[in-house]
Amino acid sequence: MTRVLVIGSAMILAVGPFAAAQSVLEPGTVPVVQSGAEDTAPARHQVLFNLYQTPVMTVFIADADGADPRALVPDLGLEYSPAFSPDGEWVVFTAEPDGQADLYRIRPDGTGLERLTDDPAFDDQGDLSPDGRTLAFVSTRARGTADIWLLDLASKAASNLTDHPSGNFRPRWSPDGAWIAFTSDRDAEPGDQPGMWEHLQSTGVYVVRPDGTGLRRVTAPGGVAGSPSWSADGRRLLFYETDPVGAYLAKSGGSRTELASVEVATGERVQHTASRETKLSPAWLSGGRIGYVSRAGGDQGGLRIRHPDRRVETVIAGAVRSPSWSPDGRQVVYERIERLGHTQHMVPAFSPDPEFELFLHEPFVSFSPDGESMIFSQYRDRFSDATGLTASNPSDSSLEIMSVDGSGQRTLFHREGTSAFSADWSAARDEIVLSVGRYFRRPGLPAAQVAVIDPDGSDLRMVVDDEVNNGFPSWSPDGGRIVYKGGRRLFVMPADGGDPVAITGPDHYSNFPHWSPDGSRILFTSNRDGDFELYTVRPDGTDLRRLTHAPGNDAHSTWCAGGEWIVFSSSRTGFKDEMALYDSVPQPYGEIFAMRADGSDVRQLTDNKWEDSGAVCVPERVGRLRQESAP
Repeated sequence: MTRVLVIGSAMILAVGPFAAAQSVLEPGTVPVVQSGAEDTAPARHQVLFNLYQTPVMTVFIADADGADPRALVPDLGLEYSPAFSPDGEWVVFTAEPDGQADLYRIRPDGTGLERLTDDPAFDDQGDLSPDGRTLAFVSTRARGTADIWLLDLASKAASNLTDHPSGNFRPRWSPDGAWIAFTSDRDAEPGDQPGMWEHLQSTGVYVVRPDGTGLRRVTAPGGVAGSPSWSADGRRLLFYETDPVGAYLAKSGGSRTELASVEVATGERVQHTASRETKLSPAWLSGGRIGYVSRAGGDQGGLRIRHPDRRVETVIAGAVRSPSWSPDGRQVVYERIERLGHTQHMVPAFSPDPEFELFLHEPFVSFSPDGESMIFSQYRDRFSDATGLTASNPSDSSLEIMSVDGSGQRTLFHREGTSAFSADWSAARDEIVLSVGRYFRRPGLPAAQVAVIDPDGSDLRMVVDDEVNNGFPSWSPDGGRIVYKGGRRLFVMPADGGDPVAITGPDHYSNFPHWSPDGSRILFTSNRDGDFELYTVRPDGTDLRRLTHAPGNDAHSTWCAGGEWIVFSSSRTGFKDEMALYDSVPQPYGEIFAMRADGSDVRQLTDNKWEDSGAVCVPERVGRLRQESAP
């Protein structure tokens, strides 16, 4: 069924039962979806992208003491954010069976699975009202940013409760149904991680009535307060707290967070813990106990209970996240994470736009000039003592080659402990340029450099080798020149040797250069005007043109459709959850967008809570990729 999405004066077609375009919407604009005739035409463009460090996880249920743990939900892809209903009859959760997040509920015995939302937008973090009639949840269906919505389960009518261009998360009904507590980053601009480009987040706890009145903040300004939990009498809210840098470091268990509560009526604050651990997702339990998640490896990590006498016990060890206890305290549901990141090879992904067909794939894809082969990076594994999880390791990756039909994969280059990434073919198909080294590194470690290798994996030779951190090379279409990032600047050098020439200045940071298919311009990202935006420039450094003007960072851009389109990653829609709740994902606000080569006709192609990166269009010379089933 074709759907027509009307956004202001623009109209965009979308395909499929969940399809609609999630473009960048003006505040207050509401998408209108209409039914139409069946559309079976294939997408004009195929795009590969990577989900970076996305956890492999499912929803589990166990006795409150940790006994009898078992998977609650049948295989629905990624499953997360479980929450018991107030009467204990249901567990609400989020799943991505088709790659798009929607809300479901299921009985605690695993029966009665029911889909609650069916929308092309991102829906997550559901919580049922005490009377069981209304679902509070997070959705991007208004403007692309995360709002709190209310869904009447009988009529299926949905309304936007917060209706604010900020990020709003983790709604929780009060025991009497008179209030909804939630977190929001609406009153803060914490900036970026010092010395880095990742955004920080500052959230506070707010309350609002279900009719939208009475909105107020109940935690102190500044800092980070998250994941509110009501006391049984509805007088207090329990939450974790830290500062913006602490929330960023909490993703890897690298910061200390504390648990505190506030009396909603008076604002009186009480701190309940003082321990060196990353404590998240707190909940009031009977007898003065507090349940929470400790993000750590070994015996210290997992689901823990703090008793009134300050004794702490671990009831479920390991990578447990987002717990919710039954009203009688006898059972607990939670996320069980198996690992972070997984292999992705041409796996079909949800697309909201009929012109763009999406596939998940390993990062940094480049196609050979004859369209027969593709090269890409393959992450190796590492084990984190901090979180107790095996994860994909960007600091140890190989350069792989295989046929475009997915056969014949082999390793071109791998050096243990270094990265091989962002490779590009020469026009003659006789050489491949790539980045080699520890580009994504801590200060003091050896820098990455630019190298050339033959397609059979032989004759690796450095073409840029100095003390500067270099990378992300791109070959000119005629094969005569290479553009690359050297330190904070972009350089162009002759492919057969010679001195590089800077085409951007030293007073700002420029990165990710890509030569246009006709060789006339170089596409890149730069923070010369504040945020990282996309620009093009001639190969001699003249005629600079700015393409994007949205808040947030735009980066990792590549040309598409012979230079007609550009695909890129952007943070313009903001966070969709509290930063501290993620496991290691550096930039969980990254979504894939497409736009015309002049910066017009911007379209959002992905809408999820993960880091989408490395978008690459399949060139026309390749033909259409063969679809594989999701693993």
